[in-house]
Amino acid sequence: MSNLVIKVAKIPEEFPAIAAIRKSVFQEEQGVDPALEFDGKDETSDHLIAYLDDKAVGTSRIRYLDEKTAKIERLAVLSTARGQGIGKKIMENALLYIASKNIREVVIHSQEYVKDLYLKLGFVEEGKIFEEAGIPHVKMKKML
Repeated sequence: MSNLVIKVAKIPEEFPAIAAIRKSVFQEEQGVDPALEFDGKDETSDHLIAYLDDKAVGTSRIRYLDEKTAKIERLAVLSTARGQGIGKKIMENALLYIASKNIREVVIHSQEYVKDLYLKLGFVEEGKIFEEAGIPHVKMKKML
């Protein structure tokens, strides 16, 4: 994976690639309603984008809930690029980026089946499993 590049996306230039990844993963694979996926919060968020061999294959969104809390959302990796640790690397980059802004608390709503990824990154579960977009999720938190 020496040709993996993860960076803060240039918006609006790179947003079409981000939208295509999210559409493929969330709408086509998981059946999420487009109105839920594209919720009007992209414009006020930061986005990371991952390129593998110059092809956009992954993304995440960082939304700022207040001056001390960020929420990482919309982590997605195309099915053709999964199993290589790209999602974990996107998360690691997102955490470093958030820490560089002196934000100390990060929350996520993890899809239940991938929560082990976040546990390995130091997140802890908070509360019970709940449904979001018809998919079981768990709230998780990490202090930086």
